[in-house]
Amino acid sequence: METDSGSIVSERQGQRVDVIIEAATQRFLAPGFAQVSMDDLARELGMSKKTIYRYFPDKRSLLTAVLDRQFEAVERTLVTAAEDTEGRPFDVRVQRFLIAAGGELGRIGAAQLATGRGGDAMLRRYVEQRTDAVVYQRLDELFRDGHRQGLLLAPPELLSEITRGALERLSASQLPHELDWTAANLLRATVDTVLYGAIRSAPGVDEDQVGAVIPPARDEEEVGS
Repeated sequence: METDSGSIVSERQGQRVDVIIEAATQRFLAPGFAQVSMDDLARELGMSKKTIYRYFPDKRSLLTAVLDRQFEAVERTLVTAAEDTEGRPFDVRVQRFLIAAGGELGRIGAAQLATGRGGDAMLRRYVEQRTDAVVYQRLDELFRDGHRQGLLLAPPELLSEITRGALERLSASQLPHELDWTAANLLRATVDTVLYGAIRSAPGVDEDQVGAVIPPARDEEEVGS
């Protein structure tokens, strides 16, 4: 019976944590979250601030829990995108991955968080680390895989840097509003621009017509002259 009682208490505590995180997610991922206080959150939840502090000792720990949940969702989306494109042409795999990643990072405002929204240096580092682990390490491996298959005309490291920059800038960009495009369409156009200058053409296509993007190596004597 004690075990059953303990399980019920644990379940109730877990449900309360979920309720707090859900409410915090709605507040903290909206513009101006820095102005949201724990008092505001307690009033919205109809519970005391002391109750929230029982589970989360400060605002940063609560926001970290919110971000953990969000990055878990990002990871699930990227895994699904990879599974859905398994066996498809390499450019399709990269395109679907980047569009999924851009949509998810934009949804949680990762770019704004990583560049200082809220003014918390530790939080910025945390977002950068999670984004790197969940998104960019997968992207790096995808480009390395393309390189191993002989499908890339540019070094995979260069492509990773270009696409990282594009994802981060577009996540915080006003271009969708200025061009009257959806963010997804703008990202798709950017991905296409990056990809189709970097991926080898299909067998039978004259690659001399495509043009190489890797500059010819200079020998040491030329470099030293």
